[in-house]
Amino acid sequence: MSLQQDIIAKLGVKPEIDVDAEIRKRVDFLKEYVLKSGVDGLLIAISGGIDSSVTTGLCKLATDELTAEKGREYKTVGVFQPYGEQADISDSYATAEAFDLKYRIETNIEEAVNEIALEAEYGLKSIGIHKHLSRGGKGNVKARTRMVIQYALAFELNLLVVGTDHASEAITGFFTKYGDGAVDITPLSSLNKRQVRQLAAKLGVPQSVLDKAPTAGLWEGQTDENELGITYEDNSSYLEGKSIPAEAKEKLEKQYLRTEHKRTPIPGI
Repeated sequence: MSLQQDIIAKLGVKPEIDVDAEIRKRVDFLKEYVLKSGVDGLLIAISGGIDSSVTTGLCKLATDELTAEKGREYKTVGVFQPYGEQADISDSYATAEAFDLKYRIETNIEEAVNEIALEAEYGLKSIGIHKHLSRGGKGNVKARTRMVIQYALAFELNLLVVGTDHASEAITGFFTKYGDGAVDITPLSSLNKRQVRQLAAKLGVPQSVLDKAPTAGLWEGQTDENELGITYEDNSSYLEGKSIPAEAKEKLEKQYLRTEHKRTPIPGI
């Protein structure tokens, strides 16, 4: 088995999908896990990107169906988590409107992140290192702070925290360990980015979200493709078993091997 075949098998990506069937399967998956867990619904952080918008649509379908079937309310709570001013936060709210979310919470993470960064810098200073956190280091603090707040809210509301990671992020390790990778359930995990876009079109994700460049939103001007040096078209084609340019294939496979620690359980002895 080639490395490409091994990666595809591990991540579970299909070469093509039936969009309606995939939506049904993922909604049922969410419903079953909510019932099994004995919770009151789902919490989803809505960043304004396509992944969180698709996940929001799936969550809302799941909790609406459970409410109708079980005779009591199951809720989807949307959380908006800007760091200071977020230029595209209107897309987060547009997603909430598109899926008719009744419950919406906005928590600005700027003050908490800055305090954590300051404490870390004091720690570095105590061992003779006088520096500010790097851009990447502070970006990780942002991602992890968002999850701390999500879990605090989920605990009080008896909800599951839903993740938005998918196979095109898993193959590159393009998520923050114990940040956006720390969730209770991931309904997109066996889809690539192209397939996520197919679900988005079917679910009715706002056009402004469909048209924007994918970004983790950890610093101004950041985009996924520029940071990785790999397009999502090549990434998706690779995961569908197709041939892609040799340079892109090499980058993807190197990135996959380099980030293996992000996809495996914590080692112990």
